[in-house]
Amino acid sequence: MYNSKVRGKLIEGDKSLGQISQEILAPIHRKKPPLWWYAALLVSLSMFGFGLYAKYITVSTGIGTWGVNNSIAWGWAIINFVWWIGIGHAGTAFSIFLLILRQKWRTAINRAAEAMTVVAVFCASLFPLLHMGRPWLFFWIFPYPNTRGPLWVNFNSPLFWDFVAISAYLLISASFWYFGMVPDFATIRDTAKSKIKKAVYGFFSFGWTGSSKEWLRFEGLSFVLGGIAAVLVVSVHSIVSTDFAVSVKPGWHTTIFPPYFVVGAIFSGFAMVLTLVITMRGLYKMNDFITDSHVDAVCRILIFISLIMGTAYITEIFMAWYSANDYEFALFFKTRLFGEYAFQFWAMFIANAVIPQLFWFKGVRRRMWIVFIISIIINIGMWFERFNIVVTSLSRDYLPSAWASYSPTWVEIAFFTGTIGMFITGVLLFFRYIPMIAISELKSVAKFDKPNNGQLKSSSHE
Repeated sequence: MYNSKVRGKLIEGDKSLGQISQEILAPIHRKKPPLWWYAALLVSLSMFGFGLYAKYITVSTGIGTWGVNNSIAWGWAIINFVWWIGIGHAGTAFSIFLLILRQKWRTAINRAAEAMTVVAVFCASLFPLLHMGRPWLFFWIFPYPNTRGPLWVNFNSPLFWDFVAISAYLLISASFWYFGMVPDFATIRDTAKSKIKKAVYGFFSFGWTGSSKEWLRFEGLSFVLGGIAAVLVVSVHSIVSTDFAVSVKPGWHTTIFPPYFVVGAIFSGFAMVLTLVITMRGLYKMNDFITDSHVDAVCRILIFISLIMGTAYITEIFMAWYSANDYEFALFFKTRLFGEYAFQFWAMFIANAVIPQLFWFKGVRRRMWIVFIISIIINIGMWFERFNIVVTSLSRDYLPSAWASYSPTWVEIAFFTGTIGMFITGVLLFFRYIPMIAISELKSVAKFDKPNNGQLKSSSHE
């Protein structure tokens, strides 16, 4: 049983069920969003438009507009692909694992995490698509009977593995997110005054009435989808890691990559969850629902994951030294730690293994602006981690004659900027048209804050 006296209240303010619905749905029922919403949407759409222009240049001219070369064929495209996939892991991992472990505090945060997952996976899918060079032939990686003679998909290709992993993960994440919103869509349908809103949300609610039979099926479906998604959370980033680990390049050919990538993905994703929920809490005054205890719980998880990441970094360095492999030693010590890419390595190490340790202090965990800054620093550090993995191993191969340096062009930077704009646009639309917190789930845990044996106050607006 959840003990609110020990772990903190799940909902502040002693609210009735009707008040919970009213306050969470207030941004949706408001006729016009605030001015900051329009300003943020304008900026994000401008960034997205800049990215679309970069995509047009890439498709019309070719990959030669990027900074990649014969040695470093994977540049910002694959770095950002892995980075976005990592962020997309958080929503499902956050919702599924905490759902299976029956952690009641997840109910205030899981909806935002799931929305973030869907948008981030869409952003990630754009990078391997354009990295193919001829994106109009993308359907060639689909495993289906075709008329192209003996040409078939290469089942040994990491590109095919990525396609299967991304498509499966996107499908299950979107399904889990959407079906979880059906009861809330019905609540909007029943409380909306506009006929258009009633019709639109009524369509998406599938005629939900809230009967006992529907709730039983809803809960059963949630656990079934959750079980499938729990496996995918581990398998998807393990597949992404094998894109690297199946090679024989120094720094890549290692068995630590699958768990290393999965933990790193959850780390960056949880950090982005913090960034998002603190933004929600500040802009929409959701302090009663996203309490200090919720933020504190996520910070504690980040401490643990940060220790694992630091251990993984030190293990890699130790094995490069202990293996007595000249190529591994040269890569780690003469390229990453003290060489051309030393800044990127130490930025990664400090941001991911050192700075999150500040969360050991309760005073840090309770100051939202510090938590917000650290969450952004973690994601910057995770981006540098992907840079270290992708670029450094490719820049220093076995043959010195093949050594090369890499720096992105404005086209690659604009492409990445466009995906950030796409992500922010998706989040803003989520703020405006979808309940930011799962109302039905929040009501189910409200009883744990009540001293009177779980008896809740009722309201005519439930």
